[in-house]
Amino acid sequence: MLINIEHIYKYFNGEPLLKDISFTLNEGETVGLVGRNGSGKSTLLKMILGEEEYDKSPTGEGVFTVKDCAIGFLAQNSGLNSSATVIEEMNSAFSRLFEIKEKMDKLAEDMTKCVGDELEFASAEYSSLSAYFEAHDGYNTDFKIKLILNGMGFSDLAYDRVVSSLSGGEKTRLALAKLLLEQPELLILDEPTNHLDFKTLMWLEGYLKTYRGAIIIVSHDRYFLDKICTKICEIENGRITAFRGNYSDYVLQKEQHTARQMKEYEAQQREISQLEDYIARNKVRASTAKMAKSRQHMLDRMEVIDRPAAAERPPKIKLDYSIEPTKDVVQVIDCPLTVGEGSSAKTLIEDLTIKVRRGEHVAIIGDNGIGKTSVLKLIQGIIPHKSGNILWGNNVKVSYFDQEHASLNPHDTAIEAVARRFPQMTDGEIRKALASVLFRGEDVFKPVSVLSGGERAKLCFAIMALNHGNLLILDEPTNHIDLPTKEVLEEALKEFGGTMILVSHDRYLLNKTASRIVELTPNHVRSFDGDFDFYINTITEEEKSAAERQAEEKRAAAAEEYNEKKQKQYRSKQQRADDAKRRQLMRDLENEIEQIEEQIAELEEEIASPEIAADFAIMTEKCSQLEALRAQADEKMEQWATLDA
Repeated sequence: MLINIEHIYKYFNGEPLLKDISFTLNEGETVGLVGRNGSGKSTLLKMILGEEEYDKSPTGEGVFTVKDCAIGFLAQNSGLNSSATVIEEMNSAFSRLFEIKEKMDKLAEDMTKCVGDELEFASAEYSSLSAYFEAHDGYNTDFKIKLILNGMGFSDLAYDRVVSSLSGGEKTRLALAKLLLEQPELLILDEPTNHLDFKTLMWLEGYLKTYRGAIIIVSHDRYFLDKICTKICEIENGRITAFRGNYSDYVLQKEQHTARQMKEYEAQQREISQLEDYIARNKVRASTAKMAKSRQHMLDRMEVIDRPAAAERPPKIKLDYSIEPTKDVVQVIDCPLTVGEGSSAKTLIEDLTIKVRRGEHVAIIGDNGIGKTSVLKLIQGIIPHKSGNILWGNNVKVSYFDQEHASLNPHDTAIEAVARRFPQMTDGEIRKALASVLFRGEDVFKPVSVLSGGERAKLCFAIMALNHGNLLILDEPTNHIDLPTKEVLEEALKEFGGTMILVSHDRYLLNKTASRIVELTPNHVRSFDGDFDFYINTITEEEKSAAERQAEEKRAAAAEEYNEKKQKQYRSKQQRADDAKRRQLMRDLENEIEQIEEQIAELEEEIASPEIAADFAIMTEKCSQLEALRAQADEKMEQWATLDA
């Protein structure tokens, strides 16, 4: 057990945020922490990290973390050294090992000058440090760094980049890479998938599946939770409930749990009602007063079951349009995708061609930095193009969801943001539209500047619904919204009968809403007529076929080489006799080498024993024997190699 929390409470403005929370995390578990925005997930993580105190624990247990448990936390701000390079930041994850290696090197140098007790002491310290260094795989740090950086999407060319020059997404990926290298016993990840492309995300899923420590993850990515979680803990109405399995298991168990709770609650309420009725009818009659009093004691001792919390009403999002566009909605033909200006301008794609027809739901995917958001801006003319053509059909009305919500004025209130765009609407009509996305009462007067990312997204969805656009252009619409809102949006987009161009990392959203996948790479634009699963299956089959072709080519080349050698293998009787003699000598040498290696292994085992290590004279003798045997083995190997040449 790494973490144990017993019956703790946390209050916010006098109201309980967390009530009677008990939570246990065992070694090797991967826990998904879910709940609505504001439910207390971040507060619970801060208490585990020791950054925030709980208010009370009636049992006196509180929050217990196993002694010396190393905790790694990936927050939304990376905490990296902005002046360091990428490789320097990665090396800092092994600073303790590098310090030990420096001590080992100095000891090795000192041991050449020491004698007697000093040599014995230096040898013992060197052995201790060496054992720690090898136990923590110190000789493979370079390999580990390259493995993690490549997996997280950093090429060799990025190693010398300064952290301050990285984008926000790159910094998050680098911070996660550093955490993975540190390999803490407990890894806490807060929305780790927000800035990962599909390739990196699938690599991370595979890596975390085999992670030796425990993991707590806060994420809205249901596919991610499904892939790696062994337990889901939900915070709802201040209480935490644990469900075994992944996210899909949790959804099923949650339905069953809620149904069972409701049945138990209703059954108890019927029993309470019957008891109260019996007591009321019989407490004043002398003949039955004793029985009524007994029933009252029974009622007083009863532990009342709370009514299951009713799920909050999710937002309502309905997207429709009032005018039908032409068959060809928009065509981008041979347009270079260039970002930046002047000397800093960079061409991401030489000649972009995309055609979108009426009714299509097109999802644009590709590696981070390839320009997916820029493509959406290019289509709309926000980014200019120097050549090629962008052709629009007639009657096309665009509704654009910008992931940065740049179209919202931070000084506007929610109600003003809608009124500014639809001045013909009354306050009542605007309030009704905002209420559908859960802006109620005084919430409509909140300035945009104080709204959370999820609230800003909901405000944009309300504006899109009122705009009645027949072409939806959406840039990462699910990044900051909670799961209930995400499900409502997915259903709305799925049912939308118009045309859609979507950029998203949400695989579930893509799978549910896309009718065509367009993959961007620096060299080409590929189109796949199907959903995300169809795209993945197609790519996987292509990679499999390519691997099989390469394997077949290697087999054919090997067979050809074998045949060529066989044709040259006409030899005289004397040559065959000499070869037989040589092979026998090689077998004899192999047997001798095997015997020497067995003796070496036995000596190494003896040297590793505490009794030998404590006796310097015997240790010296054994080491001399070991060196002699290794020299014999090397000599035999050289003889064998000469015969094999």
